[in-house]
Amino acid sequence: MLIDATLVRRLLAAQFPRWARLPLSPVRQSGMDNATFRLGTGLSVRLPRYAHWAGQVEREHRWLPHLAPHLPLPVSEPVAQGEPGEDYPYPWSVYRWIEGDTATTEGLVDPVGTARDLAGFIKALRSIDATGGPGPEPSNAFRGVPMGDASDSLAADSLVRGRIDALEKTRLVDTDAVTEVWEAALAAPAWDRPPVWIHGDLDAGNLLTVQGRLSAVIDFGTLAVADPAVDLLPAWKVLPGPARDAFREAVGLDDATWARGRGWAVAGSLPVPDDPFFQADHARVTAALRHLDAVVEDHRRHGS
Repeated sequence: MLIDATLVRRLLAAQFPRWARLPLSPVRQSGMDNATFRLGTGLSVRLPRYAHWAGQVEREHRWLPHLAPHLPLPVSEPVAQGEPGEDYPYPWSVYRWIEGDTATTEGLVDPVGTARDLAGFIKALRSIDATGGPGPEPSNAFRGVPMGDASDSLAADSLVRGRIDALEKTRLVDTDAVTEVWEAALAAPAWDRPPVWIHGDLDAGNLLTVQGRLSAVIDFGTLAVADPAVDLLPAWKVLPGPARDAFREAVGLDDATWARGRGWAVAGSLPVPDDPFFQADHARVTAALRHLDAVVEDHRRHGS
């Protein structure tokens, strides 16, 4: 679906005319699931591209105001919820704009400090009362389901093994080693405590920094109440090796959860040649291969 500034202006004029004349520009790193525009200096507009993700809008508006006061970092703040209209078929959102740069491993001025800040955020999130919270479902991509679950998620065993097989033909990585990590994740005991709040997609693109220090966490579209293993992704996708150990200690989760977290990292880092996500930007392939190397190295060091 084409979502451009003209469409966004029509939606604003029809539903929120007080903002319709503010400067509007697309965010450079707008995601594949949502289109994001900066609105004036203090707001942003976010619109799902597909029906599959439309449920994220209501979930963020319902739950972020409940979670934010308990978290140690600023998070996405919904300001207004838009309705379908002007030939756009889904609900959409206006958020408070949060200043910051997308986190990069190389840009962290204090990786160990960032590791502890991230761990503190995750611990605070999972400590919030989860009564009534949404479980894994299609609109949050089934984040937090058990490893190998047959749901349409990254962690589906058939999907992961199919992608490993496709990757084997490229000879970009040691697929035997990747398979070993995946099978260890499948074999790890499942989460046997009450489900907890998870962000579900703590990739670098959803972490903001100011002057190289973690400053905010954004994009809670995959928010759920589930197994917290998926929120360990920054260990391999953001943090350098020495900081990974500090993160593991500070986050306070057991070996089995760490092994499942490696499984989620594998599932989200398989650069299959025909995957549109990787076709859209070759730099993502380079990053994914680096993530896989980190996961394999961590498995070899710790084994659990």
